[in-house]
Amino acid sequence: MDRRSLIKNAGIAGVLAAGVAPAVHAQAAVRWRLASSFPKSLDTIYGGAEVFAKAVKDMSGGKFEISVHAGGELMPPFGVVDGVQNGTVDMCHTVPYYFYGKNPAFALGSAVPFGLNARQMTSWMMHGNGRKLMNEFYAGYGMVSFHGGNTGTQMGGWFRKEVKTIADFKGLKMRLGGGLIGDVMTKLGAVPQSIPGGEIYQALEKGTIDAAEWVGPYDDQKLGFNKVAPYYYYPGWWEGGPEVDFFVNQKALAALSPENRAIVEAAASHAHTDMLAKYDARNPGALKQLVAAKTKVLPFSQGILDASFKASMEVFAENDAKSPEWKKIYADMRSFQRDAVLWFRFAESGFDAFMSKQKL
Repeated sequence: MDRRSLIKNAGIAGVLAAGVAPAVHAQAAVRWRLASSFPKSLDTIYGGAEVFAKAVKDMSGGKFEISVHAGGELMPPFGVVDGVQNGTVDMCHTVPYYFYGKNPAFALGSAVPFGLNARQMTSWMMHGNGRKLMNEFYAGYGMVSFHGGNTGTQMGGWFRKEVKTIADFKGLKMRLGGGLIGDVMTKLGAVPQSIPGGEIYQALEKGTIDAAEWVGPYDDQKLGFNKVAPYYYYPGWWEGGPEVDFFVNQKALAALSPENRAIVEAAASHAHTDMLAKYDARNPGALKQLVAAKTKVLPFSQGILDASFKASMEVFAENDAKSPEWKKIYADMRSFQRDAVLWFRFAESGFDAFMSKQKL
């Protein structure tokens, strides 16, 4: 097996144990800059880029270094794709649905309402047509994508007042991640707001917005949302398993040696796995702390979920009509999801449903 295959397939520990790094040392030093869309305070979602950069440095024996810059440091959090396109930075770490306004198909690289869960998303990307279709689409923007994390199913957000029926969404000003869920919420009567994560607390505190969604208990507690909005709803039906991605400038990637390209791929896979594991490990304790601090954790009503599903399907049909890229990728994703949901209905869901009722 050659060094490139070894790096791609052995994992970081195996690569270092196998002594690959010294062979890579002969290569010229490479220095990249990475722009994140996330605040540095979040060791989970922002930390995914740091995990990636450390793995790249370790596997290259220090010859390939990537500096990580928090949202707003080099460019606005939602300006990172433009930065990669124009070569201001070599790569970014972001959530594709932030760029729905450029083309609805961007959202399919991350999450759509009532879409894939985290495991299904990774499966579609790696062993379905997901990565192939998305990179064909991203080529039009001069970028190549690599998976860079997943949060798992998110919570449904923080509300300053209860939302018991769909009528309670009328006129509600809510911070939402990306234009797709904004289109759906508009159909439900809400008024979508696009605000970077680091600015949500102040908007809730001042009453500029009535509600906000971010990620889940661990990140949300760190940002203090429970102090300014007492009602915490679930599930986040618009983010069943959102993938966080690394976007790399095509020319920068093409300039890498085969060994360094393999290092990027291996480090991205490591960061991807680490992020979801981190969320699964840290969310339970954070949720307990939020409940102990008197946060009211409530489910969305069946009526709200049903109306949201109907509105989502309407938006998807509209996107089919206006974006051929969306239509092609969406059809493939839904086909994959039908089979995935059928399989999960038996072993996975059956096991989870039983275990959730047991006293451990």
